[in-house]
Amino acid sequence: MILAGKRLLITGVITKDSIAFHAAEQAQKEGAEIALTSFGRVRRMTERAAQKLDPVPEVLELDVNSPEDLAALTQTLERTWGRVDGALHAIAFAAEDALGGRFMTTPAESAAQAFQTSAFSLKSLAGALAPLMSRGSSIVGLDFDATVAWPIYDWMGVAKAALESVSRYLARDLGPQGIRVNLVAAGPLGTVAARGIPGFERLAELWRAQAPLGWDVEDPLPVARTICFLLSDYAQAISGEILHVDGGFHAIGAPLELPGDAPAAT
Repeated sequence: MILAGKRLLITGVITKDSIAFHAAEQAQKEGAEIALTSFGRVRRMTERAAQKLDPVPEVLELDVNSPEDLAALTQTLERTWGRVDGALHAIAFAAEDALGGRFMTTPAESAAQAFQTSAFSLKSLAGALAPLMSRGSSIVGLDFDATVAWPIYDWMGVAKAALESVSRYLARDLGPQGIRVNLVAAGPLGTVAARGIPGFERLAELWRAQAPLGWDVEDPLPVARTICFLLSDYAQAISGEILHVDGGFHAIGAPLELPGDAPAAT
C-alpha cells in the first residue's frame, strides 16, 4: 500500500486498455484515492472505463489546452480534496499529417499542435496543480524515448523531446516546493492511441527483437507499477529523471540476433 492516503489526479484514461487506466487501477490497489480527467466526446468513453475501477472515481472536465478548464480544475480539487498529492500526465496528440513518414511535409500548425498538447501541457497541468501540492508531491509524465529518431514517429518524437526538456525545467522550478517531476519512458504498448499511429507494428517488432528482457506489447503492468513507484514516497529523492520501462531496449545498440546469425550455443 505504497500510496495509502494519497490523492492522485490521473489524466489520459480513454478505455480500459489505456496505460493511464492501468496506472489508476494499480494506484487504487496501492491505497490511493483517485480522480480522472477527460473532455468533449471522449468523456463518455472515460466514464465507461471509470466504471471498471473500484471505487468508481469522479471524472472531471479538462481540456489541457483550455485556461478556463485548468482554472476550474484547480478550484474543483481545492473544494473537494483540499490538496493533491500527485498526478499522472498521460496526454499526447499529433495530427495524422505529423506522423507516419510525413516529417518533411508536416505543416507548422500541426507541429505546433503536437508540441502544445504533448509537451507544453505538462507545464500547464503542473501550474494548475502546484498550488494544491505540498512537499513530497509528485508529477509523473508518460514518455517515449526521444534521444533518437524513430521510424514513423516524426513530430510526435519531436514533441516527446520537448516533453523531456519541460520535465527537467519543471523539476528545477518546483523542486524548492518539494514537488518532484519525472517521466516514464515506456516501450510500445497496444493502446488505442498507439495503434492509431501508422506503422505501430514496426516499432513493436523492434522491441521484440532487441529488448534483452523481452517485451510484451499487451502487458502494461510493469509501466503502471513504475508510475506508482514514482508517485510514492519511495521515490522521495528522485526528480528530473526519465525512467525507462522497456525491457532494457534503450541500453542495447543492435538486435541481439542479427539476420543470418547461428543460434546461440546452449
